[in-house]
Amino acid sequence: MNASVEQAASVLSAVNLSYSVKGATLLSGVSLSIRAGENLGVVGPNGSGKSTLIRLLAGLQTPTSGEVFLHGERLSAIRRRDMAQGMAVVEQQAETGDSISLLEAVELGRTPWLSALAPWSAEDARIVSEAIADVSLEALRHRAWHTLSGGERQRAHIARALAQRPQILLLDEPTNHLDIQQQLSILHLVQRLPVTTVIALHDLNQALACDRLAVIDRGRLVALGSPFEVLTPERLRDTFGVSGHWLTDPFDGQRVLRLRTHIA
Repeated sequence: MNASVEQAASVLSAVNLSYSVKGATLLSGVSLSIRAGENLGVVGPNGSGKSTLIRLLAGLQTPTSGEVFLHGERLSAIRRRDMAQGMAVVEQQAETGDSISLLEAVELGRTPWLSALAPWSAEDARIVSEAIADVSLEALRHRAWHTLSGGERQRAHIARALAQRPQILLLDEPTNHLDIQQQLSILHLVQRLPVTTVIALHDLNQALACDRLAVIDRGRLVALGSPFEVLTPERLRDTFGVSGHWLTDPFDGQRVLRLRTHIA
């Protein structure tokens, strides 16, 4: 499939996307197309540009050069409200005012859908309650934000994004601050959502559940394909600086990565 046809078939795409700050290039010439309904993982070493790519795709930052397209339309030409109705983002360091409750924080997810002609309704309340239940925070819905742990706040941010009812959900390392049970629960939730997801992940074994992986190294897209296609021994060595090989779990037959420090 050529680039123009692939872009037309995608719901979200980047074309020659670059981003620089004070002469430092954080992302350079990244082009990719994300298909409807797929779960695309973004992986790479710390500082490789994963968060920058997520923020550019979400419209939170303006690229130095290149374009992002949402359903074939330039993101720069779409009104912020319309953008927010179709796309939600969960950042690593998302901020929320300490003076509100968890419930009020999640209710903010309904903002793009509210107007003088469409005020808050019972349906909005139902959507918010469902989002809170999806991340297992029902017992904390009236807790003050400043009393929540880091993990509870992260789950609440995900609930806020779910309440937005997006077609596309972008998440920047959403399992930060979570214990292992919460990590697996959140990843399972994301994988079964009926939306297109783009998720930056630190743990390569957790990334194996994605349909495809985009590997970012020093601001460049160096590989794009299924996890088993792109996480080769050579890629693990050259990009991540580790040695690794595939193992089959005898319990369920799933393939997992065995990683160890690479010794030159």
